Amino acid sequence: MTITRDTPSASTPRPSRRKGKRVMVVEDDPLLAMELEAALRHAGAADVVICRGMTEAAAALESWTPHAVVLDVHLTDRDDGWALAEMVSLLGARPPRIAFSTGSPESIPDDVRRLGPVFAKPYDTALLAAELMQVAPTGLVGRLREALR
Repeated sequence: MTITRDTPSASTPRPSRRKGKRVMVVEDDPLLAMELEAALRHAGAADVVICRGMTEAAAALESWTPHAVVLDVHLTDRDDGWALAEMVSLLGARPPRIAFSTGSPESIPDDVRRLGPVFAKPYDTALLAAELMQVAPTGLVGRLREALR
């Protein structure tokens, strides 16, 4: 697992004292992962944890809960990244927001697509970051406003 500069230990992610969202990037392409990290930080993320595969991501989730997850669907260690998305969607009362990253969006099952937006590679990392960092509507009034937009 690659932990970014704001996290003190290379073995256990720890929340930053800065305000902002914690984001996990599960991506096996190191250049794309670094570009996503930069875009997410620019969009306001306080902590970004980069995991190169499903095994690293699952281990990180045992001790660290992100506000959002960018998930490459086709990783070198697993070809069904949506399995991790389904697990993440069950975390707590307010599960992390999920965005999928894939070179073959048609391979994502329809029932998984409801978990978050799908970004087909190549995509604009700034758009993905903006999508994840926007504040999700809370409460009945917030959800109604969002539905009417």
